[in-house]
Amino acid sequence: MFFSAYFIVIMCYNDTMKKETLQKRTKIANDIMYYIYTHIETNIDIEELSIDLGVSKFHMHRIFKEAFGKNIYESIKSIRLQKASNLLLTNKYSTISNIVNQCGYSSQSSFIKIFKDRFDMSPKEWKNGGYKEYSKKILQQSQKAMQSTADFRNIVPSIVKMPAIESFYIRNKGYNVNIKETWQKLQTWVLTNNINSYKRIALFHDNPTITPLNECQYIGCIVVNDKDDVKSDRLPKFKIAEGVYAKFDLKGKTGDVLPFIHWVYHEWLPKSEYETTTKPSYAVYNKLDFFDEHDEFELSFYVSINF
Repeated sequence: MFFSAYFIVIMCYNDTMKKETLQKRTKIANDIMYYIYTHIETNIDIEELSIDLGVSKFHMHRIFKEAFGKNIYESIKSIRLQKASNLLLTNKYSTISNIVNQCGYSSQSSFIKIFKDRFDMSPKEWKNGGYKEYSKKILQQSQKAMQSTADFRNIVPSIVKMPAIESFYIRNKGYNVNIKETWQKLQTWVLTNNINSYKRIALFHDNPTITPLNECQYIGCIVVNDKDDVKSDRLPKFKIAEGVYAKFDLKGKTGDVLPFIHWVYHEWLPKSEYETTTKPSYAVYNKLDFFDEHDEFELSFYVSINF
């Protein structure tokens, strides 16, 4: 009887240690990815990052590869290119040289070569409209987006200054049906912790109209109004960037968000005289379609701008 009880205690202890280790490794991987996105315009020093995180470079690379399926250097290269391709289509007053500097490239010639390898066209061709055909193929990856008949042309945004927003989050790789599972997990966390007052925010690290949907980094966030309600450290935290944003209020059904983002970046921004930045856009949901019996949503979409 004693040995049986002892065995059960050891098993529970081991399970707890495994869970804590997994949570710690997940946090490290997420911290690395967050750092890359928020420092993409700089020369990212992996050695310095490993010191800040208190993890060896070898361990850091292994954890990251296990979490995201690619190494840190591949991710930096991919994110830089995604950010640059986005700025090229929205920032008509920025030169290619300006955008190269904003996205952390060492030289314009290396950027042009990398860009051609990825998109089969030069940055200049992309900037002059070549992105439209590429984006059309991305939209075709979503059946619901292709079925959308929503018209966004009469939407007029307001210009607002937003503070930094601290949130708990789950990172979801891919802009696809598995997003619903992420929101279900977040809802389970909310209910388990008896949180009554909160907001749901979706953060779009990548522009899903020019990044293959299975490669997009989509972040489901919970913003708790009363921080004292949260006793759990199950979810990691980060801050959504402060800044000046164009705020769009939108109601619709599942499938409308992707064509809407397409309209914002491909039509509204180029005609607006504003330019965007490397800060990610985000949506604050008043109603989430994944939890609505009619698949309807209500949201405010924020896109970072300057003038």
